[in-house]
Amino acid sequence: MKNIFKNITLIISSFFLLSMQSDKPAYLLYDQEGKQSSYSELLKLAQNADVVLFGELHNNPICHWLQLKLTKDLFKAKSEKLVLAAEMFEADDQLILNEYLNAYIKENNFEKEAKLWNNYKTDYRPIVEFAKQNKIPFIASNIPRRYASMVANGGLDVLKKLDKKASDFIAPQPIKVDTTLLSYKEMYKMMGGGHGGTNGWNIVYAQASKDATMAYFISQNWEKDRTLLHFNGSFHSDKFEGIVWYLNNYKPKLKILTISSVEQEDITTLKAENKNLANFVICIDSEMTKTY
Repeated sequence: MKNIFKNITLIISSFFLLSMQSDKPAYLLYDQEGKQSSYSELLKLAQNADVVLFGELHNNPICHWLQLKLTKDLFKAKSEKLVLAAEMFEADDQLILNEYLNAYIKENNFEKEAKLWNNYKTDYRPIVEFAKQNKIPFIASNIPRRYASMVANGGLDVLKKLDKKASDFIAPQPIKVDTTLLSYKEMYKMMGGGHGGTNGWNIVYAQASKDATMAYFISQNWEKDRTLLHFNGSFHSDKFEGIVWYLNNYKPKLKILTISSVEQEDITTLKAENKNLANFVICIDSEMTKTY
């Protein structure tokens, strides 16, 4: 009888191992050093953070699904002490965003008049609707794209030409840029700046104007004991630079938790170049379907 039970146990164990080997997880979560972690660990640390920067791949459905899950779980834990914010909404759309969240205007007016991204309905609308249903403040944190475009073409000094009212939607000037940051140096090289081109730095300055503005509005809307969950492209917070650098200048001593998103053909081990990007790295199968 003992042998029968032993054989049954072996069969069940073998079946379990085979089933595990045949699983195809869409993503795995890693810590900063490349050790496998878990969503529960991420959630625990996020609850105790002042600011959580969720760095996404804009067209990746896994990122958007996890953003919604994290929003809902943080709301369960924090309730009225949760604040949302996003790169995907420009600061001059804060009024219309507030009007929609407070049900003063209809959804079709909001969608027609706000400068929404093309993938809004599939990727960001679920979070906005959850915020609306639960009366969660939602901050439009990004610099208006027309101003970032001005910087990309003419440098940071062009912002001085704007009407004083425009300063309400931009980080305080002059915007300082640390060109020694690795992320900015990499962008400069990508833009051909390594060959002596000046426009490469203007692109970096435009990026910095976004990072600074997002960090500024995050700092202005955070209060003690609150957790502010911010959604942005990974590049804006990777390597603990970008938004993080500016936050550390605007409001030192904030407890900041960063999340990055990467794609790999093999997600069972985090590649060396994807380590140290953030406190948590979402490693997603590169064959994952895209939202656009």
